[in-house]
Amino acid sequence: MDLSIVIVSFNTKELLKNCLESIFKSLEKSNLSSEIIVVDNGSKENIKYQILNIKNAYQNSKIKLIENKENLGFSRASNQGIKTSKGKYILLLNPDTVIPKETLPFMIDFMEKNKKTGIATCRVELLSGELDDACHRGFPTPWNALCHFSGLGKIFSKSKFFNGYHLGYQDMNKVHEIDAGVGAFLLVRQKTGNEVGWLDEDFFWYGEDLDFCFRVKKAGWKVMFVPDVKIIHYKGVASGIKKNSLSISKASKETKILATNARFNVMKTFYNKHYQKKYSKFIQWLVLTAVEIKRRIALLRI
Repeated sequence: MDLSIVIVSFNTKELLKNCLESIFKSLEKSNLSSEIIVVDNGSKENIKYQILNIKNAYQNSKIKLIENKENLGFSRASNQGIKTSKGKYILLLNPDTVIPKETLPFMIDFMEKNKKTGIATCRVELLSGELDDACHRGFPTPWNALCHFSGLGKIFSKSKFFNGYHLGYQDMNKVHEIDAGVGAFLLVRQKTGNEVGWLDEDFFWYGEDLDFCFRVKKAGWKVMFVPDVKIIHYKGVASGIKKNSLSISKASKETKILATNARFNVMKTFYNKHYQKKYSKFIQWLVLTAVEIKRRIALLRI
């Protein structure tokens, strides 16, 4: 099989429907053999009949549904889907995305032609048409993180020195190597994922994509940004903490608190895992203290 698409859903029923329909339209005239694995992560919504209706609407479509009784976290749920997959390539895809017709065939063709690429992402666009900057990242070294959170990266957006967090100095219209993409759309060579061990389940919600890309690059594979094609990303519908999707998110306050805590906890997890031995204890204290202050401020705004 050419492609396995793994989608983790958490209370995103309507958006999931749109996502699945866009996938089938994208693949209907291609020669790609594919399957879709939806992992429902303890949603309050019942999507079983929705999946059945879509399967009936699109003949010969292969959709598998895995239903978890509770929210196991994005990494663990994704790994569940990956373990049952058969594709040469695995696409990690968010349910709050829409796939234009040309995107999937183009990206598979890119991977076929670029054998040293372990992960590729396309241009991930927000509803506004702006780039979702999470799809085009440098690793969060203490300096990159400081420049990002202090606003220096935004002020000097084209500077390699100040904007290493989002790599703003790169030509966004050309294919190039990056450090990390976003879990909303990561096309992974199965061989690569198997080699590095797929997603680290210590990352409950957020950060697993950054950690995965870090390990993939460390293993000698390339992570590539391919702006020739795109997807649309509603972003943050499940968590309810992103400004661009607040009007359509049904996330409860409890979910927003969970997502906010997870967002900042993963920064600590990532730092302790990859940078603790590289930097001094003072730098470690500075970074972790800054993360904790940001977390508390974010919680006050919910």
